[in-house]
Amino acid sequence: MVLNVFWKIVAEEWGRSGEIRAEIELDEYVVMPNHFHAIVNIIENGRGDQSNGTGDHHQSGTGDRPVAPTNHSVTQIANGPRPRSLGALMAGFKSAVTTRINTLRRTPGAPVWQRNYYDRVIRTDREYAQVAAYIANHPANWLKDAERLPEA
Repeated sequence: MVLNVFWKIVAEEWGRSGEIRAEIELDEYVVMPNHFHAIVNIIENGRGDQSNGTGDHHQSGTGDRPVAPTNHSVTQIANGPRPRSLGALMAGFKSAVTTRINTLRRTPGAPVWQRNYYDRVIRTDREYAQVAAYIANHPANWLKDAERLPEA
């Protein structure tokens, strides 16, 4: 697959997300013509500590659970996801991509992403290996993908 300019924006903004957020470390990812897969390592104590205290080293957050210790209360922020959460990461990432793509297309306010995203927790090294292999091999399986758009 050859990425077009929009897909390159997605890849650039994903990399930028890892640079500006100390609570995460980006791992395997792939940009597909109509979707995106990624593994995010949750860093409990800032950069460097990937353990969640149980021996698991690869973990994904769920929704608005904090991805690192914060001083915020447990209640949901009224106007968006809790800071330093997977929801905040995805909201910021999708917003940055949308802004850049709409600026390029001259279509301010046009939707670029579906409303939500799918996430799961990777609990073991074996499960991590399976997910990472799926991501790495996904472009090779694109022609067989049931979600593939006819023109993509």
